[in-house]
Amino acid sequence: MEYRRLGSSGLHVPALSFGAGTFGGKGALFSAWGDTGVEQARRMVDIAIDAGVNMFDSADVYSDGASEEMLGEAIKGRRDEVLISTKASLPMGEGPNRAGSGRAYLIGAVDDALRRLGTDYIDLFQLHAFDAGTPVEETVRALDDLVKAGKIRYTGVSNFAGWQLMKSLAAADEHGWNRYVANQVYYSLVGRDYEWELMPLGHDQGVGAVVWSPLGWGRLTGKIRRGRPLPEGSRLHETAQWGPPVEDERLYNVVDALDEIAEQTGKTLPQIALNWILQRPTVASVIIGARNEEQLKQNLGAVGWNLTSEQVAALDKASGKVPPYPYYPYENQEGFNRLNPPLTPSGL
Repeated sequence: MEYRRLGSSGLHVPALSFGAGTFGGKGALFSAWGDTGVEQARRMVDIAIDAGVNMFDSADVYSDGASEEMLGEAIKGRRDEVLISTKASLPMGEGPNRAGSGRAYLIGAVDDALRRLGTDYIDLFQLHAFDAGTPVEETVRALDDLVKAGKIRYTGVSNFAGWQLMKSLAAADEHGWNRYVANQVYYSLVGRDYEWELMPLGHDQGVGAVVWSPLGWGRLTGKIRRGRPLPEGSRLHETAQWGPPVEDERLYNVVDALDEIAEQTGKTLPQIALNWILQRPTVASVIIGARNEEQLKQNLGAVGWNLTSEQVAALDKASGKVPPYPYYPYENQEGFNRLNPPLTPSGL
């Protein structure tokens, strides 16, 4: 397993992390993701650790806390071998103070997560969404206090717009508080919006990407193809409603390109799609999820090799989309490219 520095921090994370969203299986979304029980969770964690995957990602809203509880059980006795990544701020109840990024809520949310996980510290704690009703200074100060209290070691965000992240980083710099070092983002061959603003921001500010749903909400497994119905038993119709839409023809073009590279490399479509992301700038870790051991072992095969530059270019072409203003001139005009050269896959 390759290990990469998380943003500009001193923390090294595995190129592949394991997502515990399938643990628990409570609610419409998470039951569609999976319903892994405690014993199977332990087995999946064993397989991941044996492969060098030592970071496990969860969130309080995953199966209403059950994901964190099962993850805590699965790593019991091995806490010093792993990194725990979790998130909070999305609603955990109906009351007015049962969501957000205010000081009182965050302190309580972290304490609740520590209890469910059975640990006394969280390696990477991320805000699951931007809270427009709370001043960023209150939020960043509260997280800084939690770091100083030893309950959190590093902080990050997820699902933030560029200005929201930059405003938060500016507040941290102004007051000398701990900065966010991670941005947990949706990024895939059929979802490349991250590249337009958040990737250059991460490169400039030292914020590493932790990628979720790298297979485009299950679209890049090879089960969805031109002229064919969804395979029997597919859960895409249940899960895709929570993710960004993808034009059918664009998806089919990407799958066609993946098929050609699969013939050249002998790798599976998911392995190729994951490897493509691992070569993108600012990407520190890609979260892989799995409902069973077979899926997990297949996804682990995404590391230890690299696509050629020609194969990367073919995937770039098949998955490319014209960015919105003001980003598109940088793609198409020499003058803009001269002032804003494209990022290279070398990382931060």
